[in-house]
Amino acid sequence: MFRCGTIAIVGRPNMGKSTLLNALVGQKISITSRKAQTTRHRILGVQNREEAQFIFIDTPGFQTRLVNTLNKALNRTVTTALQDVNVICFVVEAGYFGEDDKKVLKLLPSDLPVVLVLNKLDLFNSRHQTPSERDQGLLNFIKEMAKPWCEIGGHEDQRSEFAEIVPMSAKSPGDIDRLLDVLEGYLPEGEPIYDQDTVTDRSERFLAAEILREKVFRFTGEELPYTSTVVIDQFKMDGKMRRISATILVDRDSHKAMIIGQKGERLKKISTDARIDMEKLFDGKVFLETWVKVKRGWADDRAELRAQGLE
Repeated sequence: MFRCGTIAIVGRPNMGKSTLLNALVGQKISITSRKAQTTRHRILGVQNREEAQFIFIDTPGFQTRLVNTLNKALNRTVTTALQDVNVICFVVEAGYFGEDDKKVLKLLPSDLPVVLVLNKLDLFNSRHQTPSERDQGLLNFIKEMAKPWCEIGGHEDQRSEFAEIVPMSAKSPGDIDRLLDVLEGYLPEGEPIYDQDTVTDRSERFLAAEILREKVFRFTGEELPYTSTVVIDQFKMDGKMRRISATILVDRDSHKAMIIGQKGERLKKISTDARIDMEKLFDGKVFLETWVKVKRGWADDRAELRAQGLE
């Protein structure tokens, strides 16, 4: 009996959803950073076991502050992803369930199994001085989350509750295997949809843009607002080498200066780190040219968002 199904990974921003996807797939396909709202697209990742194929969909963090067209588009990506899946992984921080988590819970369909993932268990454990305090605190939290959704989050369905509650850390291989064991039981019977060697449905062009965007966030930290993006102007093969030309779009002149840095040093570091990661992922040489361009109001420009596949 073979099982194959689709699992959506949802939650508010900065819950470690992309880190979890990468761990579940066993390869980095979704970018990560400490900056909220890093993920913008639906990212599909595939994991194969002897008797099951897991098709994971990483979604953007659900935006509770609809300040621009981009945020609204991200929320549509989340709600659309929930329409055609077999199982939902709802990711929250172990020990905490706040108002933004409740807003995500209200979106979840009541006719699908929802596995509650209590992520960042390592951080939860570090906040408690003794093992007994840690265990009791986690047990109390699990008991609270085991209540019907209408009691913990105001969900309209009076009967819905989580199919499973899994405390874990995405950094623990043992926890990842345990989560896969749980999810496998909820997958429907069926033949695999993807080949055994397929890891993601995303193109190299898309992955190159995401890698460069990750480096922009990593090297600018909290200085740069999240309204910056990357456009691949050219992606072509030259023998075995990939020649890539990319533009980093920002909203203001000050943001451009921030990315370029003194005498261009920051942009050079961003580009070098991105090229190294691309070469690892693509298993081949990469020639990368990177430019920075100011395009005011791009996050509210529907045409620009459509061009990037966000609208």
